Amino acid sequence: MRTLRMLLWILLALIALPTIALVLYFMLSPRIGSGPAGARKARIEASPNFRDGKFQNVVPTNMDMPVGTIGKVMWEMLKGGDGREPDDTIPNVPFDRMAWEQLPDTGFAIAWFGHSSLLIKMDAITFLVDPVFGERASSFSFAGPKRFAYREHMRVDLLPKVDAVLISHDHYDHLDHETVLQLKDERFIVPLGVGAHLESWGVPSSAITEHDWWQTTHVAGVRLTLTPARHFSGRALTNRFSTLWGSWVIEGKERRVLFGADSGYDPTFKELGSRFGKFDLALLECGAYDVRWSEIHMMPEETAQAAVDLNAAVLMPIHWAKFNLALHPWKEPIERLSIKAAELNVPLLTPALGRTVVGADLTASVRWWEAAR
Repeated sequence: MRTLRMLLWILLALIALPTIALVLYFMLSPRIGSGPAGARKARIEASPNFRDGKFQNVVPTNMDMPVGTIGKVMWEMLKGGDGREPDDTIPNVPFDRMAWEQLPDTGFAIAWFGHSSLLIKMDAITFLVDPVFGERASSFSFAGPKRFAYREHMRVDLLPKVDAVLISHDHYDHLDHETVLQLKDERFIVPLGVGAHLESWGVPSSAITEHDWWQTTHVAGVRLTLTPARHFSGRALTNRFSTLWGSWVIEGKERRVLFGADSGYDPTFKELGSRFGKFDLALLECGAYDVRWSEIHMMPEETAQAAVDLNAAVLMPIHWAKFNLALHPWKEPIERLSIKAAELNVPLLTPALGRTVVGADLTASVRWWEAAR
C-alpha cells in the first residue's frame, strides 16, 4: 500500500509539474503579450461589438468542437501528412528596396512575403501589414509551426521606409513578438486592445492608434478603415475574444485595396462591396482552412465568391505558402481557388513572393508553385 501511494504521488507530480510550468510560461513569457487594462479596457467595454465580456462577430459563429474531435485534430496535426509542407525551397525573389522607393507617387503597389505579410504602397505612403518575419508562428520560440524554407526570408533590415504598420489581429501568425521588437519605433494602427501587446514590447503609446470596426484614420491623405471580419483573437488559453480583429480598407485618391486578413465567409463581403463600391484589389485569405473550422477560415471556393461580393477587380490569395497550420496539402489552396476563380470569372493575381507588383498587374502572375514539390 505504501509503495502504491508513493507511485501515485510520483504520477501526480509528473502530471502537475509540466502543467504548472506551462501555466507559468503563459503568465510570464513576453511573447504572449499583455491584456488590456485601465482606459484601454474601459474603451473596449464601451464598444458596441463587446458584449457579455468578449468581442462578438457580426453573425453567430460556432467555434466549439467535441473533445474527441479536438483530440483527433491535434493528433493529425502532430503526426504530419504528405504534401502539407513543401519538399523544395520556395522560389521567392529578393525584395528590391530601391525599386520600391522609386515607385510613382500615385496609385498602389504590393509586395507579398508569404502568409499574410505584405508591403502596400498607396499614393507614396508605405504600409507594412501583419509582418511576421520570425522563424515560428507560435507562443514558443522552440516549438510550433515553423516557416517553410525560402531562398531568402524577408527581414526588417531589408524593408524600405515604412509610414505605418497595420495589424489585423493578435494571433501569432499575424502579430510576431520578435518582429515587433525590431519595429518598435514605427507607428502602429491596430484593432482595439492590440495596443496592450505592443506597449508591453516597447512600442510607445503615442505611436499606437487603436480602432473599432468602421472607424477611420488618415495617414498623409490615405484613408484607413477597420472593417469586420469573422474570426477571433487571443494569444493564451484564457484571453480569447479579449482584443478585436478585423480587415483593413486602404483608400488613396483614386484606388482602393482590401486587406481581408482572416475571416470565415459571411454577408460582410457584400456589405463592403456595397459601402465602398469597387475594390481595385482584394487580398483575401486562402489557406489554413478545414470544414471543421470553416466559420472562421473560409474555404477556397468561398474566397472566390467573396471577391465577387466585394466587386473586386482582381483577387490575390494570401494566408498560404509559409506555415503549416491545417491538414490540407500546401498547394491545395491555390489549386482549388484557381478552379473556382475561373468558373466565376474572377481575375487572379499570383506573383512570385517578394516581387513588387505595381497596381494589380496580372502580367505579374506566375504559377510558381507548380515547380516546387
